[in-house]
Amino acid sequence: MNWDLDALVAIDTHVHVEQDSQGCCSLDRELLDASAEYFKGNANRTPTVGDIADHYRERRIGAVVFTVDASTALGHPALSSEEIIELAADHDDVLLPFASVDPHGIDAPARVRALVDRGARGFKFHPSLQAFEPNDERYYPIYGAIAEAGVPTVFHTGQTGIGAGLPGGRGIKLRYSDPMLLDDVAADFPSLTVVLAHPSVPWQDAAISMATHKANVYIDLSGWLPKYFPAALVRAANGPLRRKVLFGSDYPVITPDRWLGSFAELDIKPEIRPMVLKQNAIDVLGLSV
Repeated sequence: MNWDLDALVAIDTHVHVEQDSQGCCSLDRELLDASAEYFKGNANRTPTVGDIADHYRERRIGAVVFTVDASTALGHPALSSEEIIELAADHDDVLLPFASVDPHGIDAPARVRALVDRGARGFKFHPSLQAFEPNDERYYPIYGAIAEAGVPTVFHTGQTGIGAGLPGGRGIKLRYSDPMLLDDVAADFPSLTVVLAHPSVPWQDAAISMATHKANVYIDLSGWLPKYFPAALVRAANGPLRRKVLFGSDYPVITPDRWLGSFAELDIKPEIRPMVLKQNAIDVLGLSV
C-alpha cells in the first residue's frame, strides 16, 4: 500500500467492485436492477476496479474495495477476489483490497490464508446474500483463520437493497443479517475485528449495544445517506461510539459525493467529524503502524 494519509481527505471503508476485467458482473441482471431501483442513485452500477480508482483518486479519498462471494447461495459465479487484489495493487495509492470467501466452501479457511498471502487486507461477508447464520460454529474455522491473519472483517447487517421489491425478495432472508448473531462471533473471537456494515435497521439498538460492549466491534455508516440515520445512531456517534464509527458510502449505489454532502448537514460535533471520516478507519485498518 502506498497511501499518503496526510493528503487523503477521507477513507471510504465500504466500496463494491461490481464488474471484472472480462465484463462479468457480481450479480445477475434482475438483482442489479432491483438494487438500482431501491437506491435510485449512481448511473454507473457496475464500475470496474479501474473506474473506482479514478473516481476516488480525483476526490483524494482512499477506498476499501471488495466483492461478495455468494456463488453457492445465488448459483451465480462470484467475481475473483484474486483479480481484485491484483488490480488494486496497480492503484495502491488509493485502493485497499479486501477479499471474500464463500462460507459454504469446504476450502474456505484455506482460501482465507491464501488470499491474505496474496495481499488481502480484510474480508467481507453478506450473511443474507450468502445464506448463512454467521454464529453457526461450522463457520468458526473461517473466523479463526481471519483472526490468525490479524485482519478485519466486515459483515453486512440489517435490511438489504439486493432483492428488494422482488417476489419473496428473491429468497434472500433478512434474519441472517441480524447483528446479534455476530455478538457470538465477537465474543468467541476477541482478537477478530468485526465491522457491522450499515445502520442495522431494524436492529439498530442491538448494533449500538454490541459496539459499546465489545472493544473489537465497530460500525460502518454505509448504505444510507446520513440524513436518514436513526437518531440513536447519531447520538451514539456523537458520544460513546465516536471512535467506533467509520465513513462508508456503499459505492456504487451511493456515491461518496452524495454521502459526504449529506454528512456535512448532519448534527455531528466538529471534533468528531475527522474521526468518522478518516482517523477511525486508520486505526481499524492498521494504517498508522
